Amino acid sequence: MAATATSAALKRLDLRDPAALFETHGAEEIRGLERQVRAEIEHKKEELRQMVGERYRDLIEAADTIGEMRRCAEGLMHDTGGTAQHSDSSNPTAPRFDALPSGTESGLMKALNPKMPDNLAGPALPWLLPVLLTPAPFPQPQPSREKFYSMAAQIKLLLEIPEKIWSSMEASQYLRATQLYLLCCHLHSLLQLDSSGPRNSPVLSRFPILVRQVAAASHFRSTILHESKMLLKCQAVSDQAVAEALCSIMLLEESSPRQALADFLLARKAAIQKLLNQPHHGAGIKAQICSLVELLATTLNQAHALFYTLPEGLLPDPSLPCGLLFSTLETITGQHPTERGTGVLQEEMKLCSWFRHLPASIVTFRPALRTLAHPISQGHLTDTLQKWIHMCKEDIKNGITSLLMFVKSMKGLAGIRDAVWELLTSESASHSWDVICRRLLEKPLLLWEDLMRQLFLDRLQTLTKEGFDSISTSSRQLLMSALQELESSSSKSTSNKHIHFEHNMSLFLWSESPSDLPPDAAWVNVANRGQLASSGLSMKAQAVSPCVQNFCAALDAKLKVKLDDLLAYLPSDDPALTKDVSPGQAKNCAFDRYADAGTVQEMLRTHSVACIKHITDCVREELQSIEEAVQGQQDALSRVKLHAVLFMARLCQSLGELCPHLKQCILGKSGRSEKPARDSRALKKQGKGKTEKVLPMQTQWQEVKELLLQQSVMGYRVWSSAVVQVLAHGFAQSLLLDDAGSVLATATSWDELEIQEEAESGSSITSKIRLPIQPSWYVQSFLFSLCQEINQVGGHALPKVTLQEMLKSCLAQVVAAYEQLSGEKQMKKEGAFPMTQNRALQLLYDLRYLNIVLTAKGEEVKGGRKQDSRIEKVADCLEALIDPFDLDVFTPHLNSNLSRLVQRTAVLFGLVTGTENQFTPRSSTFNSQEPHNILPLASSQIRFGLLPLSMTSTRKARSTSRSIESKAQVVPPALSRADDPMHPGSSFRQLVSEEDSATPSLFKLGWLSSMTK
Repeated sequence: MAATATSAALKRLDLRDPAALFETHGAEEIRGLERQVRAEIEHKKEELRQMVGERYRDLIEAADTIGEMRRCAEGLMHDTGGTAQHSDSSNPTAPRFDALPSGTESGLMKALNPKMPDNLAGPALPWLLPVLLTPAPFPQPQPSREKFYSMAAQIKLLLEIPEKIWSSMEASQYLRATQLYLLCCHLHSLLQLDSSGPRNSPVLSRFPILVRQVAAASHFRSTILHESKMLLKCQAVSDQAVAEALCSIMLLEESSPRQALADFLLARKAAIQKLLNQPHHGAGIKAQICSLVELLATTLNQAHALFYTLPEGLLPDPSLPCGLLFSTLETITGQHPTERGTGVLQEEMKLCSWFRHLPASIVTFRPALRTLAHPISQGHLTDTLQKWIHMCKEDIKNGITSLLMFVKSMKGLAGIRDAVWELLTSESASHSWDVICRRLLEKPLLLWEDLMRQLFLDRLQTLTKEGFDSISTSSRQLLMSALQELESSSSKSTSNKHIHFEHNMSLFLWSESPSDLPPDAAWVNVANRGQLASSGLSMKAQAVSPCVQNFCAALDAKLKVKLDDLLAYLPSDDPALTKDVSPGQAKNCAFDRYADAGTVQEMLRTHSVACIKHITDCVREELQSIEEAVQGQQDALSRVKLHAVLFMARLCQSLGELCPHLKQCILGKSGRSEKPARDSRALKKQGKGKTEKVLPMQTQWQEVKELLLQQSVMGYRVWSSAVVQVLAHGFAQSLLLDDAGSVLATATSWDELEIQEEAESGSSITSKIRLPIQPSWYVQSFLFSLCQEINQVGGHALPKVTLQEMLKSCLAQVVAAYEQLSGEKQMKKEGAFPMTQNRALQLLYDLRYLNIVLTAKGEEVKGGRKQDSRIEKVADCLEALIDPFDLDVFTPHLNSNLSRLVQRTAVLFGLVTGTENQFTPRSSTFNSQEPHNILPLASSQIRFGLLPLSMTSTRKARSTSRSIESKAQVVPPALSRADDPMHPGSSFRQLVSEEDSATPSLFKLGWLSSMTK
């Protein structure tokens, strides 16, 4: 065992290259190898010694046997020479066949030489027949001796025929073997060897060696039939070989051409079944299916070449042979006039001189059929072939279905389909397939359409369903693992930075990373970038967290693999490949291999939509369970389940954009060339111009996007409901506090204004009034907390409908709190803090401010009649607590303060107020003398056109007048480029030159001043 293991180890090493051996092994390993080689050498030497010792005795015995054989051969040659000399004696007696001694082969030798010893008469027969039949220089023998020579020649031929039959069988010349076998049977009848026993046959009684010959010849028939029928099952054989095999079967079984057709078709059916039942080895599936198609095509071609006969009056086509079986039969049986007079032994008669003693019936022997081989009628041939095709169709479908089960990719299916297409196309072009089908079947035989097309589509459907089911399952598992990771990462010890970003999106938005800008951002325009090229800044602009990016990237990678696999089954988009097929070549194609492209794309679209629906169903189930868990909980904002809700909402919102291959799966080819940046422009142009026809696939893609948006909005609604519930609860608690300390704690400073009033005497009286200019602290805290919660989840990317619903819900909760407050005040509980006019004025100011801030511009137009009526009712209750005369005086100034407050807090509460409310139009009664805290914009278009400039009111007035004058003046042509007001940075230089050196300025900062150079 050790030696065997060592030998196997040495065989794996290449010891012929010492340099490589020393490079790959150390010194100790080399010494170990040396010891192994030396042990192997010793082991081989020992084996050699044992082998020589064991075989030496056999070698000596073999040498002795060879020497004995040499001595026997020399004695035999001596006796043969003596016999030849004795046969040339001057007065030989003529032998008689009926006087031959009986019992052994020595009878013939005794008749020829009575003085020959008995021990040489028998063994010398096989060597003496050629000597006896060799022509002698003396005259022709007498008739009695001629009969004897004829008998001896027949016996000699009978002894040689088996060898010739075996030689023909080895050369696959089964028709030649059949002819020799039938000649052997003819010899048996002439020599009366087919009797029941040696006693009834005089030849067998005198030549017992022929008994063994007759027994050996009886097995040739079954062997030739078996080999001929096996040849019929092979497809890589010529038409002539098949015709000869069928002729052999017909001659041996004495059958008709119709029976030969049945044998041919049954053999091919067995070949089809054998081909379909072969062991399956992955890459061999294509070869098996191509072999099956080739076998079917070859069967019809050979059926036409063998059995079809042209009607009378039609000239034969050299490229389409036909009737080969009948012409071969005529040649073999000698029915053809030109073939008469030649026999099976025609060539052998020129080689061996003893053939001249054979009778004429043997020399001109020809096989014959009992009945004439009439051609098969056209109707019978067509009916038989159609039944055969129908009989094979079920076997072929079942076999191909089982074969396609081993094909695991659509690329493999496409490769098999293309191989079949190439095979049938070449078959159609070279063998006139249509003509053959019309002659044999009276209709075209569509192998792909009738047998394989639906099977390939079914397998494609199965592969697509399995692939997308796998994607759906893996996506569900990925979603569950992400949610579990979010829930289990509540502790601060978690090391995954991406999970922290899910808890607070502002950390991600305001953090820098190397992937914020693409590497080619400096020289590649946005419009020229690829569809998949997205930078980190674009992801932050869309508030797409890294966890969402990872999920979408994983899903998109799986969709890409599936899409690339399926695109192999669809026509290529490369124009160079489509131009290669000329119209003539397209006409000669066997079938349209891309005829199922629409079905395949619809299949892909259906399964893609089903996959997305499966993912959205999982999201919906999780959202419903989380919504039930956090409903009514005051600590909902601190729970990690809301992070999972936001993750799923962002996921559904970004899935359509971050998975471009999903869009391509649904839209097909139209989804590749489209760029996302130009979708909105294209839609606007379509809306302005003529309405274009919307394709069903585009409608389906819109449905998928709407489905994803609905799930995203549903997720954000769960989050917004929890946020509004918690914040509104805190707001209501602060609002409903009745003790004096709480009221004072939430109060803010008021503004003191001087107003001119007309006294009863007509003179004007100057008086001072105090009005609120800021909302209460709990109002500011409520709005700030609301903005903070929105900022933490990336509020700039929230859907507009979510923000509108959130503001509407907030306003409803606020109004409900005010209604509860007014209801409690009307009940006038004992011990409650009384509602003073100042507090009512502050509450009215807060209510109107909240109404303006929390009411979106779109909601005002659409109408919230019910909400407005509730607000007006609460406002009336609060106004009733204020003196009517004071209310009339306070209202204009209160509205002015309210307008300024909204403008001042528009940026602070920008996500709440919305972009449409940040810049409200100023009233026509604008007083330039009144100081404002509004940030004015730059008058000229500079590098940063919307950059706000901070300046005092006097500098503001001066710059405003200067900008008006500069617009009115005409720029002289000699103005330098640096002084050009339209040149970028000129406004900065102008402001710097006018800035007082003692006053600190924003424009003297190093980083900003360098931008003007």
